[in-house]
Amino acid sequence: MSPGGDGVGVPDTRPRFPADRGGVAVLGAGTIAQSAHLPAYEQHGVGVTGVWSRSSRTTDGLLERFPRVRRVYGSAEELLADPAVRFVDLATGPEDRLAWISAAVDAGKHVLAQKPLTLSADDLDRLPEVLAAADRAGVRVAVNHNGRWAPPWRAATLLVRDGAVGNVVGVTHVHDKPLPPLAGTPFDDVPHMLLTDYLLHWVDITRSWLLDGGAGPVVSVQASDSRVPGQPAQARNPWSATLSMTAESGATATLRIPGSAVSSRSGCPFWVHGTTGTLRGSVLLDSDRLDLDDGTSSTSIPLQGAWFVDGFAAAMGELMCAVEEDRSPENSAADAALSVRLVLAARDSADRGGVPVEVAA
Repeated sequence: MSPGGDGVGVPDTRPRFPADRGGVAVLGAGTIAQSAHLPAYEQHGVGVTGVWSRSSRTTDGLLERFPRVRRVYGSAEELLADPAVRFVDLATGPEDRLAWISAAVDAGKHVLAQKPLTLSADDLDRLPEVLAAADRAGVRVAVNHNGRWAPPWRAATLLVRDGAVGNVVGVTHVHDKPLPPLAGTPFDDVPHMLLTDYLLHWVDITRSWLLDGGAGPVVSVQASDSRVPGQPAQARNPWSATLSMTAESGATATLRIPGSAVSSRSGCPFWVHGTTGTLRGSVLLDSDRLDLDDGTSSTSIPLQGAWFVDGFAAAMGELMCAVEEDRSPENSAADAALSVRLVLAARDSADRGGVPVEVAA
């Protein structure tokens, strides 16, 4: 935080890195890696030793498009065996995620795993064993919860931690924007996709605000999803979803997707209500903003950067800083698992007709 002219601390939302930001290899160089991970690393001077993809067609022309990438590995084993690799950016899908993490840990590499960490309750039960092996190997495992560093959300996080709104009593998110293309994509085959995958960023940031704001862990989740009027028949997954959470203190949070919204000024507005103030903001689609209201006046908080692609750089930067500073990263796999448990509880609630599902504190 730096002091603002009106007495409000100005949060620094820029990605943070140690002096040495090299030694990254991307395992799984598909769409998200080439549209977000690699552009982020190019923009922020992250040294990429190389990439690997199951299909050689995926990496055709990649070295020309991304000059900081030094090579394309012939196999995942070759990537993991390279002594120049310190950090593995695991950008594959959630299937076999724990096996990939284990392989990287066995190779002595720090890991940044794509989100969701997993959508399997069995994997969550096996995760402590994998993380114990990482501890023994002296490596860190983090998850690419890049939304935590979306500038309005990051600024809100730092202000909540600083006590700017007192104790958090409620959080609300609304999607006032079109959904991304789902019909005909693999995402349309994921059961309750909006609840388990798409809303994970929103669940994760909300859980962190409740915890940082003194509300304690989430103890109950309630969710439902449904098809909406005008939804194409070929779109199999529901386009509307509502997810509510209750924290240990009684504070509540609601995440709402009314459908694929029609809007000329799209965004995702959010509110963080506390005992002494309110944060009002929005993320995505050039809607980024954040205001702090103390009950007498509202102050606009300056923001730097954008979720895409600065958030992706910041997620890796946090892991690098944690290794340099010998601490657990904010986006550790153990912490990310708590957010996964919430979306799995949301899936269970929707399967049961929207009844609340208790979550172990």
